[in-house]
Amino acid sequence: MNASLTTPALLPTTPGPEEGYSQVVKVQLKLREMILAGELAAGSRIAELSIVERLGASRTPIRAALMRLEQEGLLAALPNGGYAVRTFSEREVSDAIELRGTIEGLAARLAAERGVAPAVLDEARQCLAQIDVLLQAPAIDDEGFSRYVVLNREFHALLAKLSGSAFMQREIERVSSLPFASPSGFVIVQANTPQARDMLIVAQDQHWQVLDAIGNREGARADAIMREHSRLAQRNLRDAMQAPGKHAVPGVRLIKK
Repeated sequence: MNASLTTPALLPTTPGPEEGYSQVVKVQLKLREMILAGELAAGSRIAELSIVERLGASRTPIRAALMRLEQEGLLAALPNGGYAVRTFSEREVSDAIELRGTIEGLAARLAAERGVAPAVLDEARQCLAQIDVLLQAPAIDDEGFSRYVVLNREFHALLAKLSGSAFMQREIERVSSLPFASPSGFVIVQANTPQARDMLIVAQDQHWQVLDAIGNREGARADAIMREHSRLAQRNLRDAMQAPGKHAVPGVRLIKK
């Protein structure tokens, strides 16, 4: 996380017109980080004044950031005003992952059936080639996993772009922002397991297969591959919930059986 998001002194108390949007984003990112790290406990009420004092920001960007986090689903609005940190059932998280797989499957189908811009397809292939280089190592360290998360997010964004539909891109971005539904939402669970690299190799093979299906104009196959791809995230969710040290995984403490 950039230092500017973690140092209260760098959050000005009186943002000007040009700083307003950036200030809201900074506060939003910091609050999200605090929630997922457990600094703001599941079910706890968010006291606006305490956040003002803690972050050194004014109430205006904090209120806007709290509203955005409610829209993301991390906070719930209370009947008498204010917000509380939400908790999620394992089924809710599973449904969000399945929804992402369904929408990404449709995007892949549209890309295959309508045809794609060769430049974007090449960009997606180059992204996967970089992941291939990472997976050539006999074991993946923390830095490698971090790099994988970045490239994996980039590939899924390019997949949405391949659909040629601005609407599909917005919907995939929206569903991926739901709590724990991002393409790499639970990949960190794999980091310290013996099968870590093997799981990523399976996911990477599915990445290449869906590009192959899109290039060959095989819509049904592309759709099915992305739906199956989301099953890996479902497995990671189950592993996260069953892991003895599950509370070390960011945000998992918000999920209840």
